[in-house]
Amino acid sequence: MLNCKQATRLMSEAQDHPLALGERLPLRLHLYMCVGCRNYGRQLDFLRAATRELKGGSEPPRKD
Repeated sequence: MLNCKQATRLMSEAQDHPLALGERLPLRLHLYMCVGCRNYGRQLDFLRAATRELKGGSEPPRKD
């Protein structure tokens, strides 16, 4: 079982590259149970969208 520190690290890494199955499944389980980490994930998504908007470019939406 992941702790919050491990989960936030994986969410940050997922912004840069796709996670392996062995990383995605424990992260999803953790996010299912942890509202704090779900909020952190939403904040990451918001910041990514905001910086993309400021940059003026567009990236395809991230798939989970």
